[in-house]
Amino acid sequence: MTNAVFPGTFDPITLGHVDLIQRASRIFNHLTVAIAESSSKKTMFSLSERIELTKSVLSDLDNVEIIGYSNLTIDFLKEQQIDIMVRGLRNIIDYEYEQQLANAYLSQLPHLEIIFLNTKLNYSYISSTIVKDIASHNGNIEQYVPPEVKSAVIDKIKKLQKK
Repeated sequence: MTNAVFPGTFDPITLGHVDLIQRASRIFNHLTVAIAESSSKKTMFSLSERIELTKSVLSDLDNVEIIGYSNLTIDFLKEQQIDIMVRGLRNIIDYEYEQQLANAYLSQLPHLEIIFLNTKLNYSYISSTIVKDIASHNGNIEQYVPPEVKSAVIDKIKKLQKK
Protein backbone atom coordinates (compact mmCIF):
# COMPACT_ATOMS: atom_id res chain seq x y z
CA MET A 1 0.00 0.00 0.00
CA THR A 2 1.34 3.41 -0.98
CA ASN A 3 0.83 6.13 1.63
CA ALA A 4 1.62 9.81 1.19
CA VAL A 5 1.17 13.02 3.13
CA PHE A 6 0.09 16.44 1.92
CA PRO A 7 1.08 18.89 4.68
CA GLY A 8 0.04 22.50 5.00
CA THR A 9 -1.58 25.14 7.13
CA PHE A 10 -4.84 25.27 5.13
CA ASP A 11 -5.96 28.57 6.64
CA PRO A 12 -8.41 28.21 4.96
CA ILE A 13 -8.44 25.33 2.51
CA THR A 14 -8.91 26.64 -1.05
CA LEU A 15 -10.17 25.11 -4.27
CA GLY A 16 -6.52 24.86 -5.32
CA HIS A 17 -5.78 22.73 -2.27
CA VAL A 18 -8.86 20.61 -2.92
CA ASP A 19 -7.83 20.01 -6.53
CA LEU A 20 -4.31 18.94 -5.52
CA ILE A 21 -5.66 16.64 -2.78
CA GLN A 22 -8.19 15.05 -5.14
CA ARG A 23 -5.47 14.43 -7.73
CA ALA A 24 -3.04 13.03 -5.15
CA SER A 25 -5.77 10.76 -3.77
CA ARG A 26 -6.00 9.11 -7.19
CA ILE A 27 -2.24 8.46 -7.22
CA PHE A 28 -1.86 7.01 -3.71
CA ASN A 29 -3.79 4.31 -1.87
CA HIS A 30 -3.94 6.48 1.25
CA LEU A 31 -3.34 10.21 1.58
CA THR A 32 -2.93 11.99 4.88
CA VAL A 33 -3.74 15.68 4.81
CA ALA A 34 -1.59 16.95 7.66
CA ILE A 35 -2.70 20.31 9.03
CA ALA A 36 0.05 22.19 10.81
CA GLU A 37 -0.74 24.18 13.90
CA SER A 38 1.86 26.73 12.73
CA SER A 39 2.29 28.77 15.88
CA SER A 40 4.67 31.04 13.95
CA LYS A 41 1.84 32.06 11.61
CA LYS A 42 -1.10 34.11 12.78
CA THR A 43 -3.89 31.91 11.51
CA MET A 44 -7.48 33.02 11.10
CA PHE A 45 -8.82 29.64 12.15
CA SER A 46 -7.73 27.49 15.06
CA LEU A 47 -6.22 24.10 14.32
CA SER A 48 -9.44 22.33 15.29
CA GLU A 49 -11.50 24.65 13.05
CA ARG A 50 -9.16 24.01 10.10
CA ILE A 51 -9.39 20.27 10.68
CA GLU A 52 -13.20 20.37 10.76
CA LEU A 53 -13.43 22.56 7.64
CA THR A 54 -11.04 20.29 5.77
CA LYS A 55 -12.92 17.16 6.85
CA SER A 56 -16.17 18.73 5.67
CA VAL A 57 -14.72 19.68 2.28
CA LEU A 58 -13.01 16.33 1.66
CA SER A 59 -15.66 14.01 3.13
CA ASP A 60 -16.26 12.33 -0.24
CA LEU A 61 -12.64 11.08 -0.50
CA ASP A 62 -12.59 7.67 1.19
CA ASN A 63 -8.82 7.24 1.09
CA VAL A 64 -8.02 10.65 2.60
CA GLU A 65 -7.41 11.13 6.31
CA ILE A 66 -7.11 14.54 7.97
CA ILE A 67 -4.76 14.90 10.94
CA GLY A 68 -3.58 17.97 12.81
CA TYR A 69 -0.07 18.25 14.19
CA SER A 70 1.94 20.74 16.20
CA ASN A 71 5.50 19.48 15.87
CA LEU A 72 7.94 19.77 12.97
CA THR A 73 6.70 18.28 9.72
CA ILE A 74 9.77 16.03 9.58
CA ASP A 75 8.92 14.67 13.05
CA PHE A 76 5.30 14.15 12.01
CA LEU A 77 6.49 12.13 9.01
CA LYS A 78 8.67 9.97 11.24
CA GLU A 79 5.85 9.41 13.75
CA GLN A 80 3.39 8.45 11.02
CA GLN A 81 6.00 6.39 9.18
CA ILE A 82 5.20 8.12 5.91
CA ASP A 83 8.01 8.53 3.43
CA ILE A 84 6.24 10.21 0.50
CA MET A 85 5.26 13.88 0.62
CA VAL A 86 3.10 15.72 -1.91
CA ARG A 87 3.53 19.45 -2.44
CA GLY A 88 1.79 21.83 -4.84
CA LEU A 89 3.51 24.32 -7.10
CA ARG A 90 1.72 27.42 -8.38
CA ASN A 91 4.63 29.33 -9.87
CA ILE A 92 8.41 29.79 -9.95
CA ILE A 93 8.40 31.47 -6.53
CA ASP A 94 6.69 28.41 -5.05
CA TYR A 95 9.22 26.19 -6.81
CA GLU A 96 12.21 27.98 -5.29
CA TYR A 97 10.67 27.92 -1.80
CA GLU A 98 9.57 24.28 -2.10
CA GLN A 99 12.97 23.22 -3.43
CA GLN A 100 14.65 24.84 -0.41
CA LEU A 101 12.19 23.13 1.93
CA ALA A 102 12.65 19.79 0.16
CA ASN A 103 16.41 19.99 0.60
CA ALA A 104 15.96 20.72 4.31
CA TYR A 105 13.61 17.74 4.67
CA LEU A 106 15.95 15.47 2.73
CA SER A 107 18.92 16.47 4.86
CA GLN A 108 17.05 15.05 7.87
CA LEU A 109 15.14 12.23 6.18
CA PRO A 110 17.18 11.04 3.17
CA HIS A 111 14.72 8.29 2.14
CA LEU A 112 11.83 10.78 1.82
CA GLU A 113 10.33 11.09 -1.65
CA ILE A 114 8.81 14.46 -2.46
CA ILE A 115 6.32 14.66 -5.30
CA PHE A 116 5.51 18.07 -6.76
CA LEU A 117 2.14 18.51 -8.46
CA ASN A 118 1.65 21.56 -10.63
CA THR A 119 -1.44 23.54 -9.79
CA LYS A 120 -3.96 23.82 -12.59
CA LEU A 121 -3.83 27.20 -14.33
CA ASN A 122 -7.24 28.34 -13.03
CA TYR A 123 -6.00 27.87 -9.44
CA SER A 124 -2.45 29.13 -9.92
CA TYR A 125 -3.04 32.54 -8.35
CA ILE A 126 -5.14 31.41 -5.38
CA SER A 127 -3.66 31.37 -1.89
CA SER A 128 -5.19 31.30 1.56
CA THR A 129 -3.64 34.72 2.19
CA ILE A 130 -5.33 36.22 -0.88
CA VAL A 131 -8.65 34.66 0.10
CA LYS A 132 -8.47 36.17 3.60
CA ASP A 133 -7.43 39.57 2.22
CA ILE A 134 -10.28 39.70 -0.30
CA ALA A 135 -12.81 38.53 2.28
CA SER A 136 -11.61 41.03 4.89
CA HIS A 137 -12.40 43.79 2.40
CA ASN A 138 -15.88 42.38 1.73
CA GLY A 139 -14.87 40.95 -1.64
CA ASN A 140 -16.36 37.85 -3.19
CA ILE A 141 -14.34 34.67 -2.53
CA GLU A 142 -16.75 32.06 -3.90
CA GLN A 143 -14.55 31.25 -6.92
CA TYR A 144 -11.59 30.51 -4.58
CA VAL A 145 -13.02 28.30 -1.84
CA PRO A 146 -15.72 25.65 -1.34
CA PRO A 147 -19.12 27.01 -0.17
CA GLU A 148 -18.73 25.85 3.45
CA VAL A 149 -15.34 27.55 3.63
CA LYS A 150 -16.76 30.77 2.19
CA SER A 151 -19.40 30.81 4.95
CA ALA A 152 -16.83 30.05 7.64
CA VAL A 153 -14.47 32.80 6.44
CA ILE A 154 -17.25 35.39 6.30
CA ASP A 155 -18.51 34.39 9.77
CA LYS A 156 -14.98 34.52 11.21
CA ILE A 157 -14.33 37.97 9.73
CA LYS A 158 -17.62 39.28 11.15
CA LYS A 159 -16.64 37.97 14.61
CA LEU A 160 -13.18 39.50 14.36
CA GLN A 161 -14.58 42.87 13.24
CA LYS A 162 -16.91 42.97 16.25
CA LYS A 163 -13.94 42.76 18.64
